[in-house]
Parts: sequence; structure tokens; C-alpha cells
Amino acid sequence: MKPCIALAALPLCCAVTLPCSASAASRQGSSPGVRSGSITGIVTFNGPLPRSARIDMAQEPVCAQMHGGPTISSMILAGPNNTLGNVIVYISRGLNQQHYDPPKEPLVIDQKGCIFEPHVLAIQAHQKLLVLNSDPTMHNIHPLAEYNPSWNRSQTETMSPIETSFAHEEIAIRVKCNVHPWMKGYIAVFAHPYFAVTGREGRFELKNLPPGTYTITAWHETFGTIEKQVTVGSEESKKLEFAFRTLGD
Repeated sequence: MKPCIALAALPLCCAVTLPCSASAASRQGSSPGVRSGSITGIVTFNGPLPRSARIDMAQEPVCAQMHGGPTISSMILAGPNNTLGNVIVYISRGLNQQHYDPPKEPLVIDQKGCIFEPHVLAIQAHQKLLVLNSDPTMHNIHPLAEYNPSWNRSQTETMSPIETSFAHEEIAIRVKCNVHPWMKGYIAVFAHPYFAVTGREGRFELKNLPPGTYTITAWHETFGTIEKQVTVGSEESKKLEFAFRTLGD
């Protein structure tokens, strides 16, 4: 698993938390009659946070003007009390080997202001992904996948959304734009639905978990990964906290 793919240059700006619909229990494979549990928590950073890089969009003035001021990379998305966004939290071990149907609703990546929104996106294998271009300029989106086919496609503002999906689990795929070198982001693909991406407040929730003992992993493109083990009982809610630090500390 690569430390994460952050794209110091290219930000997919916003963090996305995948919605968990009312039908999530069936989609996540919970057996009839099994009372599921949940895991909630927060992700923080210990110590002074490194400064986020400023993005130079001089080569594309139309995008620079859309921001109305300096544009800062979303590689490090910090909130109050050193909470940390753009962290993917997921079950890495402990699930039974079974098939999970992907959600029918597609997820979206937009190219807006010459950044990827969101900066980090998590999606289930075979779930539809729509790539939009809301900018009055051409982009060329290029996922640099290792376990899924790698591709790149040019897209102007007037073109229809690019529809795609990923068949294999991969955490995470670095995404770039071949036209604008500062545009970078990540897509994490999961074989199951038990994952979340933190917002600036650092919070996450994994719902509808069958009773069991799980390894929970938190991934950040710059700070690497942290693993914790937790046992969840029927109708039980457990809390976890992940605290990243600068690599090497």
C-alpha cells in the first residue's frame, strides 16, 4: 500500500464522505436477523502541521481568477484542534470473503478552478464514477492505476461527463491532469462498503458492521497509514481515534 497519494501539486480539493443510505445494511451484506454495530471516531495530527503548499496557476489565468486569491493545496486539510481531513478510514482485515453489490448511485469528480473536487475520493469496485469538467479550458484526467487499467482522456467544458468504474481494490490511485501539473488527487477503490473519508473536522463513521474483530486502517497521502484492531458486538458502537505524526518521528 503506497503512502498516500496526495498530490502535493494537484489538489482534489474537498474531502468526500460517501453517503450511507437506508438500504445500506442489505448493500453491505448484513445477514437477516444479525444486529449490526458501528465504529465512529476522529483523526488528528500530533504536533505542528506542515504548511500546505501554495499552487501557482500562472499558466492558466482563467482558473486563477476563479479563486479570487491564493490557492492552497488540499494535501493537508486541517481543522480545529489539529483534526485532519482527506483521510481514508476503512476495514482492511476481518471481513468474510463475500460479494458486495456496488451502490447504484454514481460518484462524481469535478475539475473546477483547475483542481479536482474532491481531492480524495473513495468508491466501491464497479460503482459508476462520473468525471466532469466545469472549467472553460481543456483538461486531461489520468488515473495512474496499478491494479486497474490506467487511462487518460482529454475533456473540454462542452463534453459529456466521462463515465468509468474500477474493477479491483486499490488504495489509492493517484490522479493527475496531463495539462495542468498542479492538479493531483486520489481515488481509493474498495471491494466492500466499509470505508469513509474524513472532512476538515476529522470525523468518520463505519455503519452496519456484522459482529466481529476488525483491523481498521487510516490512510493519508502524506503521513502514511495507521492500523488499529477493534471488536464490535451486536448493536455495539465503538469509538476510535487515529493520531498521525510527521513521518520519521
